Amino acid sequence: MTKRPEEIALMAESGQLLADVFGYLDQMSLIGMSTMQVNDLVDSLIVNELNACPASKGQYGYAYALNSSRNNVVCHGVPSTTDILQSGDIVNFDITLEKNGYIADSSKTYLVGEVSPLAKRLVQVTYEAMWKGIKTVRPGARLGDVGHAIERHARRNGYSVVREYCGHGIGREMHEEPQVLHWGKPRTGLLLREGMVFTIEPMINQGRHSVRTEEDGWTVVTRDGQLSAQFEHTVAVTRNGVQVLTLRSEERVPN
Repeated sequence: MTKRPEEIALMAESGQLLADVFGYLDQMSLIGMSTMQVNDLVDSLIVNELNACPASKGQYGYAYALNSSRNNVVCHGVPSTTDILQSGDIVNFDITLEKNGYIADSSKTYLVGEVSPLAKRLVQVTYEAMWKGIKTVRPGARLGDVGHAIERHARRNGYSVVREYCGHGIGREMHEEPQVLHWGKPRTGLLLREGMVFTIEPMINQGRHSVRTEEDGWTVVTRDGQLSAQFEHTVAVTRNGVQVLTLRSEERVPN
């Protein structure tokens, strides 16, 4: 379950390449692009420019380099040539990258064009909730502390936390132990130890937390049709706290 320092270093290399992918997406307006166009650009960048692999391709029969989850799509949205991004949308791109046998996983919700204040607020609070969870990570803390910090921030702002999907251990495999719930009670759950590596990736809904899976077997949407947002980082438990392996250039760990 724990990783050696040399393994974490390789995961950090994958993580920084993945951060570069999001930096590439940051430069696009996205308006008028299909989610399949975004997928194809990301796939080409990872393979041809970064000499890495899109780790999601072929996993569980999935055929694409990313998930694209727009507006009321909670997670696992499948890119499509007919899914056209429009001003006012929010869209999460969830991307995994493998380099030298180790995988990093991260996602970011983008504001497309002119987005409503209510949508902006949801996205901002979701981002804050992810960081609330990350800041609890250190040796001796417990996974319940992570989930509690996330859920408390979401609920204080009038939102709900999706319960059917969670973060996960990661390394040579995309999904390893432990499962990282985004809700919970303080001082409960698995004890965190130096060398553990996992994702923190809360999905926060405007309305109720209930979700359903559409007929394609992948796309998960809110049952009430309201918006959902998500952010994700891959983190490692260090001797003194936490290292964010997928930290992007515009980010800094909050105090």
